[in-house]
Amino acid sequence: MTSDRILKDWDDTNSLLWGQMPIQIAHNLDKSELFSRDALAALIEAYPREHYNLIQTASRESRRVWREGEVGNLSGHQIIDAIGAGTLWLNLRKVTDVDPRYRAKVNELFDEIRSHVPNFGHPEHTAGILISSPRAQVYYHSDLPGQGLIQLVGTKRVYVYPSKPPFVAPHHLEDIALFGVEVDMPYADWYDRHATIYDLAPGQMLHWPLNAPHRVENLDAVNISMTISYTDEEIRRLQMVNFTNGLLRHKFGYQARSRSTTGPSFFAKRLLQRTLRNSSWIRRERDSRQSVDFKLDGARLGAIIDIPKAAIAS
Repeated sequence: MTSDRILKDWDDTNSLLWGQMPIQIAHNLDKSELFSRDALAALIEAYPREHYNLIQTASRESRRVWREGEVGNLSGHQIIDAIGAGTLWLNLRKVTDVDPRYRAKVNELFDEIRSHVPNFGHPEHTAGILISSPRAQVYYHSDLPGQGLIQLVGTKRVYVYPSKPPFVAPHHLEDIALFGVEVDMPYADWYDRHATIYDLAPGQMLHWPLNAPHRVENLDAVNISMTISYTDEEIRRLQMVNFTNGLLRHKFGYQARSRSTTGPSFFAKRLLQRTLRNSSWIRRERDSRQSVDFKLDGARLGAIIDIPKAAIAS
């Protein structure tokens, strides 16, 4: 394997286990200047508002906190410093759409995966950059696309759970598809006895089976990671089914039994999904679950300032 490859030390077992169980893979993206502090600070300053989420969470010792805010008028370096001093994480979503340099690098990564994994095909893919506080966490949740987590700076502990009931059930995936919120899934402490646990360091990548629930705890300094997401035709069809089954349950009180991605039932659901996915009811339900209510405090890095509800509404 040549030295200019992103993925290091790949072996045949990774090819066999990809998508079947969690696997940890070595990479060299942590050496790239694209993920240096200066490069990320500049990226943050130019980032479109519609493509980032700033979340205040809680340390592991505290009660659950989940609020969304804005970076305000701080510089990129100040925002990174604020994250270092608080319990925050910044998700630069769709960085591959925003900056062609990151798109080129992620395309290269997917080309390598394709060369190793039979039948991987050419899925649509995207990536995001996560910058998070030393003791921040991401609560128990599941994702609809295929997922991978690439660690670049700092260390984090990742708990990956089985992708089957009771850890994740069809109605959980339906709610995620319908409302666009991943972190409302129920969680119990005993789930951890059934998790596979990884301490992820720079130069390591983690991939897990589709829809496998997971949660993350940062362990030391500011963490920088990149998430990769991909959607092939089967995953896309499953998302349509999840959305429509959730819509039928919440809007019409009907519990759909079929999760088939072929046949007359699926094609009827696909039509319903295309017709109603941008309806006023969907927008209202999603807006009620997602609100921005703070901004970073430029005078006290790591602190936040509440945004009055009247200002949010305007």
